[in-house]
Amino acid sequence: MHNFRLARQSDLAAIVRLLADDDLGGTREIVSDAVDARYLAAFAAIEADANQLLAVAIDAADRIVGCLQLSFIPGLSRTGMWRGQIESVRVASDRRGSGLGAEFIEWAIAQCAARGCGIAQLTSDKTRADSIRFYEKLGFVASHEGLKRTL
Repeated sequence: MHNFRLARQSDLAAIVRLLADDDLGGTREIVSDAVDARYLAAFAAIEADANQLLAVAIDAADRIVGCLQLSFIPGLSRTGMWRGQIESVRVASDRRGSGLGAEFIEWAIAQCAARGCGIAQLTSDKTRADSIRFYEKLGFVASHEGLKRTL
């Protein structure tokens, strides 16, 4: 069993290391001794927004071994239903396959339900076949085609 809590600014270096710890993240994140100012600004914006939740998973040794971000999105469709968007999910490479990821996602889904969301949704890069299989085992269905445009 792991503990999950809101992230603190002091957790940012560990979170960035988790985000960078795979083939895709390694090409787009900046790991440095001093946390890049852009991460600090993003953290401040997340912390100030009541519809954002940045969480970390902590193991028995008090080490950050996972992170994810939840966005609670109000909408008019489906009779005004709220959605919980789960993003930036990472589990430490030495903890993958341990059940931590499933436990963390179930925790995130419970947070969405507690906020009155009718759907929990997420995206995963199409090159992350293992991640997609993982989410499908947890009951997520590829019911929509997601599109993105880089700005």
